[in-house]
Amino acid sequence: MAKKIKKSDMDEQLLNSIFRLESEWKQISSLLEQSIDRPAHAVNIEALAQANYLFLLREARHRKVSAMSYR
Repeated sequence: MAKKIKKSDMDEQLLNSIFRLESEWKQISSLLEQSIDRPAHAVNIEALAQANYLFLLREARHRKVSAMSYR
């Protein structure tokens, strides 16, 4: 019999992922702003990080998860 996963545990994991991806995306964006010669693939990496972050935000909105209740 499989262990049942609680909704609150999944919501907390989702929020942790959102915070981690936000920091990652901002760090990549900051590095690209400061760089003189951007590699062609760096723009793709930044766009991918942003897309992952926005996807998780939409998922949190869909699940009606708020960071205020967990922090």
